[in-house]
Amino acid sequence: MVRLLHTSDWQIGKLFGQFDADDAAILADARFQVVERLAEAATTRGVDLVLVAGDVFDAQTVTDRTLHRLFNALNGYAGPWVFIPGNHDAALSESVWTRAARLNAIPPHAHVCLTPQPLVLKDQGVAILPAPLTQRNTYNDLTEWFDGADTAPGLVRIGMAHGSVQGILADDIDSPNPIGAGRAARARLDYLALGDWHGCRQIDDRTWYSGTPETDRFRANDSGQALVVEVDGPGAVPTVTALATGTFRWRMATLQLRVPSDVDAAILELESLGPRDVLQLACAGQVDLDGYRRLQRSIAQARGVTRALLADLSALTLLPTEQDMEGLRADGYLGEVIADLRAQQDGPDSQVARDALALLAGILDRRAGNADVTPARDAP
Repeated sequence: MVRLLHTSDWQIGKLFGQFDADDAAILADARFQVVERLAEAATTRGVDLVLVAGDVFDAQTVTDRTLHRLFNALNGYAGPWVFIPGNHDAALSESVWTRAARLNAIPPHAHVCLTPQPLVLKDQGVAILPAPLTQRNTYNDLTEWFDGADTAPGLVRIGMAHGSVQGILADDIDSPNPIGAGRAARARLDYLALGDWHGCRQIDDRTWYSGTPETDRFRANDSGQALVVEVDGPGAVPTVTALATGTFRWRMATLQLRVPSDVDAAILELESLGPRDVLQLACAGQVDLDGYRRLQRSIAQARGVTRALLADLSALTLLPTEQDMEGLRADGYLGEVIADLRAQQDGPDSQVARDALALLAGILDRRAGNADVTPARDAP
């Protein structure tokens, strides 16, 4: 039996520019830490090899320090690591891979497949057919050569590719770097390890996307996993088990606020967050100043608990109540200004009007000795 660990899309060097610098640095560092956990899992589970199906690096321009750190993270597993380049780290004539080789950063037990030719690992009993990307985008199916490739009898036959299985994923996902559906059957593969799609997904009995082992975007697609694959022998249908590997939980929340109880529900959701959460929050609808004040306070508190929180309140209309107006002591001219800003929230300058209303209310609120009311505009 051959047991392997399938992973992909490490995106080492990703910058996370939508976040504050401190949060971005921690999210970037988590991508190194998950590689160390993968190495530990490979050792603990006694796998015969690890397959990394492309996009190891987020860009060709990662620093030399990043290269050394990444390959040092492999040391926790002494067996073979097999890599193919993806669209972010394609095997160009001059690439992140050629630079890593010049730096002697790649350890002996790491096999980087830069050309489409079989890699035979006799001790592990496998023959690997790689389809490395040699440019960022290609419109030809680079796995076609698998069909006619001969491998020795008795070896488990494994394919590796990075791209989009045509006709399986959503139409807006299908893109350059196509992979023909049914490739595993036509090429007599025991297993086809895919990368590019950042979520874990089964295509057929022998074809899987592992997804990224550390979630890196706001999309519910079963990311943050790797796959443990067991093949009893040539021709056997593999047994595939998902292995949770990620640290952070990326979530999106879109809340419609209409009545005061909606604000209460939003605050309860914010209070449920923990240190592993990365949240993108969008609020729309309408709220009075008291509700806005409470929501802002809850967002500020949640930022002290979560790993990162992006809040977008730009679609939220402020509707001060008569009680709000009395509390702000905004009568006469100020009352007219607030009424005018309220009305302008339905026009082309709605965001400016909303921010101006929140700012003015905050000034008046502080004069009245109440809590701050300030606009939230940190969404990407």
